[in-house]
Amino acid sequence: MSNKSYQITENNQVMIQGGEKKVMKKILSVALSTAMAFSMFASVAFGDDALNTQQKFDVLKEKGIFTGYPDGTAGLTKDMTRAEFAKVLVGVLGLEPIEGKASFNDKNYTTTMWATPYIEAVYAAGLMEGKNTTKMIFDFNGKITVQEMAKVLVIAQDLDIPTETDNAASDWAKGYVQAAINSGLVDAKANPKANASRGQLVEVAYSIYLAAQKPAVVSYEVKEDGKVVEFKLANNEVVKVTLDDALKSNVATDVKFTHNNYEYTHSVTWVVTAASKVEKASASNLKQVVVAFDGEVDKATATNTSNYSLSGFTFSNASLSADGKTVTLTIAQTSGTLSQQTEYTLNLKGVKNKDASRTFSQGVKFSPVDTTLPEVSEVVGLGTKAFKVVFSEPVEPTSVQSTSNFQLNGSTVNGYVTYQYPNIAIVTTDLAVGEHELLVRNVKDFANFTLLQETKKFTVAEDTTAPEIVSAVTHDLSKVTIEFNETVKSVGTVYHTSAGKTGVPTVIDNKVVVDFSANPLSLADTTIYVQNATDYSNNSANREVKVTPVLDTERPEVVRVEAQESSAGNHEFIVEFTEAVLESDVRNVNNYVLKDSDGKVVRTAGFNYDGHPITTPTFVDNNSKVKVSAIGKLASGTYTLEINNIRDRAAVPNTMVPYTTTINLADISKPSILNSSSYYEEVISGSNVGYTITVQYNKAMAFSGNGSVTEANKYNYRDASGNYQPLPANASVNAINAETVRITLPARSGGYAIVNNGAVGLRVVNVADANGNYVDNNIATASITEKGTQRVAVSSSKATDKTTVEVNFDGPLAQVYANDFELVKPNGSKQGLTLSSFNPGSSKATFKVVGEALEPSTVGYSVQTKDVSDANFVVQSINANGVKVRGSQPLADGIKPSLVSNTQINPTVTANVYTVDLTFDEDIEVQSTTEAFTVQVNGTNVAFKGLSKESARVVRLTFETPNALLPTDSVAIFSTGVLESSKAITDASPNRNVAEAIKVNVNIY
Repeated sequence: MSNKSYQITENNQVMIQGGEKKVMKKILSVALSTAMAFSMFASVAFGDDALNTQQKFDVLKEKGIFTGYPDGTAGLTKDMTRAEFAKVLVGVLGLEPIEGKASFNDKNYTTTMWATPYIEAVYAAGLMEGKNTTKMIFDFNGKITVQEMAKVLVIAQDLDIPTETDNAASDWAKGYVQAAINSGLVDAKANPKANASRGQLVEVAYSIYLAAQKPAVVSYEVKEDGKVVEFKLANNEVVKVTLDDALKSNVATDVKFTHNNYEYTHSVTWVVTAASKVEKASASNLKQVVVAFDGEVDKATATNTSNYSLSGFTFSNASLSADGKTVTLTIAQTSGTLSQQTEYTLNLKGVKNKDASRTFSQGVKFSPVDTTLPEVSEVVGLGTKAFKVVFSEPVEPTSVQSTSNFQLNGSTVNGYVTYQYPNIAIVTTDLAVGEHELLVRNVKDFANFTLLQETKKFTVAEDTTAPEIVSAVTHDLSKVTIEFNETVKSVGTVYHTSAGKTGVPTVIDNKVVVDFSANPLSLADTTIYVQNATDYSNNSANREVKVTPVLDTERPEVVRVEAQESSAGNHEFIVEFTEAVLESDVRNVNNYVLKDSDGKVVRTAGFNYDGHPITTPTFVDNNSKVKVSAIGKLASGTYTLEINNIRDRAAVPNTMVPYTTTINLADISKPSILNSSSYYEEVISGSNVGYTITVQYNKAMAFSGNGSVTEANKYNYRDASGNYQPLPANASVNAINAETVRITLPARSGGYAIVNNGAVGLRVVNVADANGNYVDNNIATASITEKGTQRVAVSSSKATDKTTVEVNFDGPLAQVYANDFELVKPNGSKQGLTLSSFNPGSSKATFKVVGEALEPSTVGYSVQTKDVSDANFVVQSINANGVKVRGSQPLADGIKPSLVSNTQINPTVTANVYTVDLTFDEDIEVQSTTEAFTVQVNGTNVAFKGLSKESARVVRLTFETPNALLPTDSVAIFSTGVLESSKAITDASPNRNVAEAIKVNVNIY
């Protein structure tokens, strides 16, 4: 057996073609080969063959299919007769000549004529009928034309003859030629009435000959996830075909390839039952996420909610469809609601396919889109005392908990309603056996869409049998889902092994979910006992079921790490895991190491000497998302975060594989809408009213890609009821500058009801800045006032030293003038400022103080625009839209404590132990550490023992020497990098500014 491989190429050596394939009924199998040859002839596609026409003639002559002229020439340019064509067909198709029969009445057409046996053979095969079927004239000396060939081809293929034609064939042949053209078998540009030359017929005959010689495909096998197909031929050769695009599972696709100069087209179906990939995730309502696989998945792992995570949400249930390909995840009732058109990432881990050959651990993006009203899916009688109403999607509990929402047989229901999250209402009332009609109204889904009114019929039958267990599935060793054959009203005690090992049951329709966290199952076969399983007809019984617990062995994995800035200005790293992890591991700072771009551990901004965070990491949203915080901001650049030793919450915790990721801190801040410099304007055109809404963001935004801010469908306005509505269909959004867009609502009669309480409430989703940072939680909101009422605000001010003030604004500015600002001192007096640095388009300016320096503590200082106290002052500092800067902010303290005295060494406390007092210019706080300072005696390090606070502004350092100090000894004390990272000495301000670097030489008593 030979194995040959072919790659997909652009020259049609091998190619794949999708779509439906028209199946043609074939009169004779030999006619199919004829059709293939005619198709090649019609498109004149002979250039790819290795042999020229003369060489092909020589091959056919050797096979006895063609005969040359007496002078030895092929006569390739000459026309060929119909008799000669009949002989060629017989030869290439392997038909048996029919001797001793003459069916036609042509002159000299006898049983002894050389062509008669061949003509009789093609006539018997139904391939050629003659020129005149009434008079039975074959016209064997006539020429064979393209339209005659088309007729043969159409008859062979049993093609439909179209009623409309567009070709130059004879009237009798128009339909045949058009059918051949429509099927792609004849070139539309060919002259149907033209004679075919012997050379053209050689090409056709050679193709037919090859088609008759090539071995057929007898079987195929799809490999490598649909990228490779291996075809087995009738001669036992195996041809391996590698495709550019993988086959779609369970879809018939034509694969074309060439082998030994033979062209093949074969329909291939990659039959997949076990899932090979996640097709997609979607959400058609705001409480459920649907995960679609391309095949079947394992029920136990696919219905385990701990195998899925979604930031900010927890799942209460995971159900698998009947075909085993789709999982519906229900968000817990108290875990929030998805937002329309907001991009989320669902993380899977440990979900196996049907044959356990694959485990899916990946993130899948989706955006919820709920555009449908809730409906009643079914009404089920639960015996004669209750009925169940199932809705098409999760519904708000408050809209179904009243009997006023239900009318039974034309009358208000006399009973009560029990809501079962997410989409079930059980109505308890007395019911007669037989058919009933239920009217349901005013039920709302979580997108606030309302079912106005719907009627359903249902049948009630007597129920005298207690619920029976259908199946039970374990999730790790702490949870069991027990399914019954009917809706369960309640259960009593549920335990395993012995009466003391109880669990906490939760009843949801026909399932009971039991939490055994307090009494975990063992790994052995375990019997679950359910006492008093009761249905709504009050039938009750004790039931039991045996389960084989499956241990969770999937390690937690880090899905992503994102950097952000907190509202306090600190850098934060948000680490998201595939599942809930142990809090003790999360809080252990030794499990995190931050390194710089050179691979060195970071020892500043809240990271200690070993690169571990000083601030204890905490959970965010849920138990799978962790925040690691710096103290202040790290320098711009690339960092590496290493995470290790984090375990999940399985019965036997699984430890993560060490994880390392690179983070770029060039720009990580999230964009937001600037209320202060956004505005709306009313546009009046005659009696028509329109609006423009200018929306300014706090930084340059994306105008293309997924985060583009110019897509109108990402914007909603708040109506008078407080609900968000999409913009009108004719609204447009256009870029004004890098940070600003303008929404235009064209003027129309009646205008638009978008202004409420003097402002336009705006919501925008899924937009990002130019660096790809999305708005916080993918949603930004704003309350936008009318033009002329807005301003750019001074958002913060901070003294970075005793002569420098840094001022931040809540939006980028086009220009800043120092004369617009002043410094207000604690006593109310004012000082001027000079502009030190400002870049147009920035939202920060740095000023120098005119006159006396600032106090070490800036309590009572503030920075303001002069118009705060002078209404006549004209502000010149503006943004790109001409909006002026106005406002005032307290001056935050960013001034480092500094030494004001250099004292002598104190007498020894004990033998060779000395202290030094350092006095600072403001009140200080002290964190004791033995690493913040280095002490040297005569250039040699001695033991630094620690530091303590002696008074409000005095720090005492303690050190020990090998020998008693002498008056001639030189003692030097200087701080290390740990002074910064440990905040060993800081001021008492809220910012806790670390003391300036210290290097002193001290005198000896």
